[in-house]
Amino acid sequence: MKRIAVIALLLFCWILPASAFAAESNERIVLVGPVVVGANETTDDVIVADGDVTVRVRGTVDGDIVVADGDATIRGRVTGNVVTLAGRAILARGARVEGDVVYADKDPRVASGARVGGDVKKLEAGDIGTAVRIGVWIAVTVSMLVLGILLLLLFPKAADAVARAAQARTLRAALVGLLAFFVIPVLGFVVLFTVVGIPLGVGLLLVWLPIYGLAYTTSAFVIGRLISAKGARILAFLIGLVILRLLALVPFAGELVWFLATVFGLGALLTAALRARS
Repeated sequence: MKRIAVIALLLFCWILPASAFAAESNERIVLVGPVVVGANETTDDVIVADGDVTVRVRGTVDGDIVVADGDATIRGRVTGNVVTLAGRAILARGARVEGDVVYADKDPRVASGARVGGDVKKLEAGDIGTAVRIGVWIAVTVSMLVLGILLLLLFPKAADAVARAAQARTLRAALVGLLAFFVIPVLGFVVLFTVVGIPLGVGLLLVWLPIYGLAYTTSAFVIGRLISAKGARILAFLIGLVILRLLALVPFAGELVWFLATVFGLGALLTAALRARS
């Protein structure tokens, strides 16, 4: 249970790079180690993968507390929910939780005089699965956001060239991408069976997922350029990424959208590379 809890919360901790885009945020996101909210101190959401959380008397968490593997000891005030996955929530006398106290493993200890505005309830397996799916969606969204912005800042002219190639030769890009989507992993597995090709095969398999991530962000930029042809590059990318990530939330369609976006983005990259070479 602890391993599952930690893995689930680590997915949420991948949103850490988003803090670079939210300078006013006072969230505490910790992978390993304790978090203490002192007296007369106020902080936003507290998310801990492996460690205890303590909110002292007159301390305030203006948001939620989520702990994967560790205890959450509340002596002050929490305006949101307190969620423990593989630990225990301990509400001391005078503690105030305005939301729910949710647990997956150990029953909470609520002292006399502690107040819970919502419910004290157990997190069911289905709820954990939903949390993991949400965490994956957030992780992928933020990862693609950071990757796309970095690439646009580092290679702006290359991004424009890829977008022009994709728009000029859309069908060709789709066909090339479809072929490459399956050829890269198959080629990697095939060459693994030859002694000489083992390094190449391992290399192809290692770059497989990063290449697909690059292709996905490429599709987001191309889609954004279709909508905002003369706008800023980053704005166009954000438009395309929002469209793709919203479509990813549609049941049964999310996987198809990912496949199509990855295939087209891969084809756009290869088409632009071939076009530049010729």
